[in-house]
Amino acid sequence: MSNFKYDLIVIGAGPAGEAAAMTASKRGNRVAVIENRDSVGGSCAHLGTIPSKALRHSVRHTIRYNSDTMFRDVGEPRWFSFPHLLKRTEKIIESQVKLRTSLYARNRIDIIFGQAAFRENGCIEVQTKQNLTESIHYDKCVIATGSRPYRPADIDFNHPRIYDSDTILSMDHTPRRIAVYGGGVIGCEYASIFAGLGLKVDLIDSNASLLSFLDSEISDALSYHLRDQRVVIHHKEEYQSVEGSDDGVVLNLKSGKRIRADALLWCNGRSGNTADLELGKVSLTANHRGQLEVNECYQTTNDDIYAAGDVIGWPSLASAAYDQGRAASTALLGEEENYFVSDVPTGIYTIPEISSVGKTGKELSEESVPYEVGTVSFTNLARAQIARETVGMLKIYFNRDTLEILGIHCFGYQAAEIIHIGQAIMKQPGEANTIEYFVNTTFNYPTMAEAYRVAALNGLHRL
Repeated sequence: MSNFKYDLIVIGAGPAGEAAAMTASKRGNRVAVIENRDSVGGSCAHLGTIPSKALRHSVRHTIRYNSDTMFRDVGEPRWFSFPHLLKRTEKIIESQVKLRTSLYARNRIDIIFGQAAFRENGCIEVQTKQNLTESIHYDKCVIATGSRPYRPADIDFNHPRIYDSDTILSMDHTPRRIAVYGGGVIGCEYASIFAGLGLKVDLIDSNASLLSFLDSEISDALSYHLRDQRVVIHHKEEYQSVEGSDDGVVLNLKSGKRIRADALLWCNGRSGNTADLELGKVSLTANHRGQLEVNECYQTTNDDIYAAGDVIGWPSLASAAYDQGRAASTALLGEEENYFVSDVPTGIYTIPEISSVGKTGKELSEESVPYEVGTVSFTNLARAQIARETVGMLKIYFNRDTLEILGIHCFGYQAAEIIHIGQAIMKQPGEANTIEYFVNTTFNYPTMAEAYRVAALNGLHRL
């Protein structure tokens, strides 16, 4: 058994863990990261954000090729299998792992591959990949172990036709029909991916509408375009049981409906990866979803242990996890003012994609805020016409009296990129964050960014 001592130990090499480790190392601290996979990057690089978005990108190109008449001069429409498209994601994952590994080496951060478990305050025991046991002592610790798909005990996830959002990336065939259970972000993203591949998709959602936290018009637009891709959406439905067979899956719903498919993708919640940490030995307790509670400094109820990323729950986004990890690290070092991540843009990579920041119309009405809205359809944008990406819209909510921007919601081509222009203006102090900025600023033409000018003029003309 070996013994090591570090100023900071980070458990988990995903976005939150990486940011926490890099921040502390750059301030001269001795840092080590413990990772239970064989390489760094966390679920973000290996199972979630990177592979699913790379897969989506490939599917978008397939859709474009098969639907654009310009390509008919090149050849007939092409069909690609799911495993074929996954091969490209493997190359991107390799590139991400290589990049992240070099960052740790450059910053002289030790990486210990193995399973971590607390032994007492200030001490972690690691069962390494070489089956060795190492005791590591620390002054401070950041838990950034991420999350995994929630798996109900009554569903056999060992069945070869039943998948969750992690195991779906190992599917070695292309089903003709797939049922996706869960109308949240992951479920909607995969439903649009599979529909883009030409599969028949049943999307089962327990709520009355998809992604109800979105602006209602954006949610309705998503539903419309999923249905336009031949996705059958079943609202206000819950599963009763799942029956797997050699040639398919039957999803029995509480309403009495039976949905038959060649495969089932379960996308109904996630759980924090804390079960193997032996938290009780450092007086910590996770909730029923394996998540840890933290204060505004990302500190747990143990003064020397902090947590960040998916393991603390909302918003469970890689973008936020980076900021949370950095904020946790600066807080435990006591070197900078506390920064709590709260104003997070939403990025949903359906086809077309969605992004938003700030308030929705429903929220503003409930708060009795006097607001107006400016909108533009991508159909009317020259750049969208050139790109043949005319599906979509931009909405800007603003205060009728002060013209302050209150919320921005985008659906369509490059939505996740476009949103950051509005986000930057919303962050400006004083009177700088008004909708007038967009009409008093010259935008390149033709661009998708021009949508802000057109939407702002539309809104101001309503006053």
